[in-house]
Order: sequence, then C-alpha cells, then structure tokens
Amino acid sequence: MFLCRGTLARALRPPPRGQAQAGTLLQRWNVPPDLQLSRQVAGTGVPGEKGSNSVFVLIVGLSTLGAGAYVYKTLKENKERFTSRISSITTRSQDEEASPSAPGAHSKVPSHVPFLLIGGGTAAFAAARSIRARDPGARVLIVSEDPALPYMRPPLSKELWFSDDPDVTETLRFKQWNGKERSIYFQPPSFYVPVQDLPSVENGGVAVLCGKKVVHMDVRGNTVKLNDGTQISYDKCLIATGGTPRNLPAIERAGKDVQKRLTLFRKIEDFRSLEKISREVKSITIIGGGFLGSELACALGRRARTRGLEVIQLFPENGNMGKVLPEYLSNWTTEKVRREGVNVLPNAVVKSVSVSGNRLVIKLKDGRKVETDHIVAAVGLEPNVELAKSAGLEVDSDFGGFRVNAELQARSNIWVAGDAACFYDIKLGRRRVEHHDHAVVSGRLAGENMTGAAKPYWHQSMFWSDLGPNVGYEAIGLVDSSLPTVGVFAKATAKDTPKSATEQSGTGIRSESETEAEASEVHISQSSSPTPQVPKQGEDYGKGVIFYLRDKVVVGIVLWNIFNRMPIARKRNLFHPGVMDPVVDPLNLDGGICSHNHLVRSIPSLLQRLLRPLSHIHLVTRKNIVCWILQG
Repeated sequence: MFLCRGTLARALRPPPRGQAQAGTLLQRWNVPPDLQLSRQVAGTGVPGEKGSNSVFVLIVGLSTLGAGAYVYKTLKENKERFTSRISSITTRSQDEEASPSAPGAHSKVPSHVPFLLIGGGTAAFAAARSIRARDPGARVLIVSEDPALPYMRPPLSKELWFSDDPDVTETLRFKQWNGKERSIYFQPPSFYVPVQDLPSVENGGVAVLCGKKVVHMDVRGNTVKLNDGTQISYDKCLIATGGTPRNLPAIERAGKDVQKRLTLFRKIEDFRSLEKISREVKSITIIGGGFLGSELACALGRRARTRGLEVIQLFPENGNMGKVLPEYLSNWTTEKVRREGVNVLPNAVVKSVSVSGNRLVIKLKDGRKVETDHIVAAVGLEPNVELAKSAGLEVDSDFGGFRVNAELQARSNIWVAGDAACFYDIKLGRRRVEHHDHAVVSGRLAGENMTGAAKPYWHQSMFWSDLGPNVGYEAIGLVDSSLPTVGVFAKATAKDTPKSATEQSGTGIRSESETEAEASEVHISQSSSPTPQVPKQGEDYGKGVIFYLRDKVVVGIVLWNIFNRMPIARKRNLFHPGVMDPVVDPLNLDGGICSHNHLVRSIPSLLQRLLRPLSHIHLVTRKNIVCWILQG
C-alpha cells in the first residue's frame, strides 16, 4: 500500500520547469497507452480539458490495486502464522504423549484439591489407592519431585540386576525369580488423570504432578507453595517425602573429583547410572553392610564372574547385616556374599578418600588402603523434613522424621507416612521404619484415616532381603543384633528359596500378597522320639526362625529362607508378654543349657507350623541360642 502511494505521488508530481508540455495530460504523466485508451473511451469531456475525471479514475484504480496487494500480503502472513501455530501444538502434543512422566505434568495446576499428597513414592501411592477405595469420587493430587510416575524401589537393587534384557535400563521391566515379567511402575500412565482435568473429571481420580517440589507449607491457611511459585490449597494433606541417602563425612570432605565418582543409590536414575558404570570400569567399591549394600554387592558380584569386574564391599561391622542378624548368622551371610564373587572387608572404617592418578584411594583407620574406580555409598537414609520449619511440625530428636501419633497424624488434617514418619507403635513404642512394606502399610492407613477411619497403627509391617535367588529372609518387629535371640533351624529343601517363594505367591514384591494374606493352617504330624545329635562344624543354616527378645517378650522375628508364612506369626499374636515363656524359661538365657528333651517338649506349635514336623534340637552359644532341628 505504501509502495502504491509513493508511485502515485511520483506520477502526480508536475514536470520540471522548461520541459515541453506537449501531448495530453495522460501522456505528460507517462500513463501507459492502454490506460490512455481506456480513459479516452470512458471520458465524457473533450480531450485537452483540465482532465479532472482522468485524475479521479487514476487515483481510484491505483488505490484499488494497492489495497488488493495489501490484502494478499496480510492473508499470506496470517496463513504462515496459522501453519506455524498448528505445527507447534501438534509437536507439543506428540512430545507429551511420548514422555514417561505423568499426564498433564506441564499443564495448569488446580488452585485447590481435596486431597494433597506430598511425595510420589510407595507411601503416597498406597494412600491414594486407599483414599479412592473408601471414597470412589475422591480427587487426589500427588506432587512428586521425581520426574517419574510412582514406582517400587526394591527391584532397583534386586531383580533388575539379574535381567538378561539388554534394554532393561529403559524398559524397567524384569523377570521375577518365578520367571514372570512385570514393570517397576505401580500403574501405567493411563491409570492417572491429567492434572488440569482433576477438578472437573467425572468420578474424580488420581493425578500426579511430576518434577515439582513443595518448598513451603502454611498449615493455618491450608496451602502449599511449589518451587515454581505455584500455590495449592487443600482440605487434607499427607506428607510422604521419604528420605535422602546419607553420605560419609570423609567423602563429603574429599572434593568434586571424588564426588563425580560417587553413587548415592536411591532412584531410577541411580540404577541406570550404576548399571552403565559397571560396564565401563574395572573396580567398584560398596561402602555399607546393610540391606542395600549387601544386595548390591551380590548383584554386582554376579557380573564380576563374567565381565572381570572387581567388586569390593567394606563396612565397620564384623559381618554383613551385622546390625540386624545375630553374629553367627551374620558371619554365615558374609561367607555367602564372598561366594558370590565379592571381596568383603569387615571392620573397615573409612578415614579419607582421595584421587591418585586415575583411581580413587580409600584410606581406612587401621592403615589399610583400597584402590577402586567408583564408590557406592549405602550407609542409610536421612528423612526429608525440610517442611517442618515452615509448617511448624515437630521432628523427633531420637529417630528423626515427623513426629506423629498412632493414627499417623501431625495435625488434625495433616498425616505423615513412609520413611519420614516417626510414629507411635501401640505394641513396640515410638519407631521410624525405612522399608517398602512399611511404606505400603503406613500409606494405606494414612489414606484410610484421611477418609475418617480413625485407626491406630497396629499392623507390624514386614521387610525382606534377597541375596540372589537362593538365599533370602523376611522379618517383622524390632530386629536388632544387640538383643538376645533364640534361633531354631532345620535342613532346607529346594523349595526353601526366594525363587520358590515367588513361584508360590506370584510376585517378588512379597509384601503385596503378604499384607493381605490370612494365616493358613498347617497340618502337624506326630514326630518320632528325639535322638540327640551334635551339629557338625560349619553347619549350614538352611532355614530357620530367629526370635528377638526384650525382657523375655518377643519383639522381632526373622524367617530365614522361610517364605509366605508371616501371616501365621501374626495370627499367633506374638508381641505380648509370656508368649515365649515356654521356650525362654527352659533355655535359661542367663547361661544354663537345658536338656534337649525338655526343650523339645517346650517348642510351641508356632515353630511346628513354620518349620514343619520336628524331631531333634541341639543348643549352642549363650546370648544367641541356636537350635538345630533334624527332621525324622
């Protein structure tokens, strides 16, 4: 349009002075001959007059031409913008569908939700499922700092490492010991509601806002603030923030070069990273002799045989699981881990870590040195309680974690579950537990109480650990190696393995079936008269039951290579005074050893149900009493 106006102005400019004025007005203005002819045919005036009609027609014609050009250009630009916008929307939609994160993870967040769950782990998922079970129309929002949807952690240190699938780090699917395949995710993305649809979706649902962290909590205003500034109000809230892996002070002081070669194992990305590292380095050292450290040591030890990987495990205790298992069983477990190809170094306390050349050098307090390429620190968990300050919630000074009552309440409309909860156990007192099944049980109870159940925590959650497919154990209650124990063992069969257990239960995540199971009756046959027999040197602990006692009351039980029998122990109501008197009193924990005949007669029916028909028991040790049962 502007070009047309400029052309018109130049055309209407009068000729310079002195220039010839011959010809018609159109000729003097250099109008093309065809336009001159059109003007002569259409004009009503006499050629040579002032030509006002000619000027008018010319202006109208050029203006129409310019307007057309302007409209064409505008429509073309709008079409390009429209095409670009559609392409952008389509691309974004495809990216969201392909993303493994939660539906609506980047969509508009509701300003208010009835049920807000802070944390995206096992406890939060169990609570969401429990809330929906009691209130089918409930609208539940899970805010998770993790970029992934809720998943189970145990396979990250167990079954995933034994997978033959080269793409296991991407698929996160694994075969359980029984050969059945499953994913570590509790539910597929289709189970969840898009975040932006949660307020309006019919019959409610569960939405997960991934990659976001609650950084401030106003308990009076019932609101939280996310790390991006978003505010959400709630009616009822669950804190299930879990924990962060602890590090060793010696490693924290070591500097960035050491930190780059350190794994604090906890999440999916840690599994992926360590799996990749195990294929690239020659030596990995695991610091820690507890559940996680021992499981990873056995898992990596299997690779040591086929790939030439050196696996070292060091810890300050005398043996693996030294804080949990009695000494004799801890020593046996250490030898088991060594047979898996692991160089186990007990009584090892880290003094410093440094870089020498291209390797890490770990100096121990007793003067020993360990050279390695990578370190995995598995030395416990620190509960995430950052919200306590802004929320004004109490943190337990002894156990850590948010201090809650027996109903897992921190306030009238705030509950805490999972690793971050320091709760009052009506049977065993105040506790804080860091196990998968506790997350399931406490999350489920919190969800029930958020919908009005008002139930106390009475169910003793169990935990389990597998040192490969052939050795494993399950436990409940307080299992502390500093407590007196009574261990009863029998010869194991081919069915007394974790692999066999999953074949019977259908899942390697044994708590999923165990927490819902009912104790089944076991037929007890009459055994023959007992015949004394002294156990041989190096007696193998095939399968057995270890009772942990405090003031002659059973406060914990370990089922060693005995699976799917925990409901029987629960049904017997063990956690009460006097239940073990028939066993404890004859054994005389103060030092005497009774005759085997007396002990056989005192064995309660519980052991017969757990270990099947009994015929002989022999005692060794004083503090940790050990019995071998030889089946007749």
